[in-house]
Amino acid sequence: MKIDIHTHIMPDKMPNWVQKFGYGEFIHLEHRNCKACMMKGDKLFREVEENCFDADVRLKEMDVTDVTVQVLSTIPVLFNYWAKPKDGLETSQFFNDHIADTVAKNTNRFIGIGTVPLQDVDLAIAEMERCFTELKMPGLEIGSNINGDNLSDKKFFPFYKRAEELGCALFIHPWEMMGETQMQKYWLPWLVGMPAETSRAICSMIFGGVLETFPKLRVAFAHGGGSFPLTIGRIEHGYNVRPDLVAIDNAINPRDYIGKFWIDSLVHDTKAMQYIIDVMGEDKICLGSDYPFPLGEHNPGNLIESMHLPNTQKEKLLFKNANDWLGFSKR
Repeated sequence: MKIDIHTHIMPDKMPNWVQKFGYGEFIHLEHRNCKACMMKGDKLFREVEENCFDADVRLKEMDVTDVTVQVLSTIPVLFNYWAKPKDGLETSQFFNDHIADTVAKNTNRFIGIGTVPLQDVDLAIAEMERCFTELKMPGLEIGSNINGDNLSDKKFFPFYKRAEELGCALFIHPWEMMGETQMQKYWLPWLVGMPAETSRAICSMIFGGVLETFPKLRVAFAHGGGSFPLTIGRIEHGYNVRPDLVAIDNAINPRDYIGKFWIDSLVHDTKAMQYIIDVMGEDKICLGSDYPFPLGEHNPGNLIESMHLPNTQKEKLLFKNANDWLGFSKR
């Protein structure tokens, strides 16, 4: 069995919100000459394949790669945190309803997690409650920062509190990477910026006291935890030698939080996989492929299956840990 916690989906048809709202760079999809084009206003943002929006194509590819279940989340460019709050809520609800409908048609193959307008915490909480209670989603995907604000910002604490109360899992995905405008060449925002951005999110939630204040919050981070696992020694050393700068909001050693959150398995390298197992623990890594995008693992789980690991460990990595993060093992 394989549960892939990191996959993205979008509707094949979306309103042209730029025309409706009269501002911004909201994405919509246009089908042109056998190509599906993600448009930012009237400019081409990216061409996508059918597997990005067609559930039937997705199911066929899951069968080919032996993926049992995909956890569906929106594409980060569709978070729309920069939008006016009421407009961000409308787009979030549209994407959430689409994911819920896709899951309802294939309940044994798909699990949906939602998106919320975190530029307004009250609206985000209300939409989280709708996702969890009405749409039966076990979790949400959120960005690694919200319009530049770190996830440690105290204004987000009511959101975390309600997520913990509900038992709503959170999947943190990098987006709007710091320094992105300074490194456009060579695809560096995706190759360099994303790993750093994920570590930024983890460190923010540790040093800002989020994981300490909300110990029952179930949080998973994309892309193998980014650069965090490899730099935990540096991070801990900084905590030890400059607590006046590092430990100002939380006096607990950052290494103590290993084992208290999850990461996905998307590291592309057997030595890196063994390293994150050794550092982060075999109970806190979930299969994640970033399907259907090029930087993902094209045959989800192949890296894990190719390694000389005990079968009990492979089962944890391929599906059991995902059940724990989603909260299914307690239901």
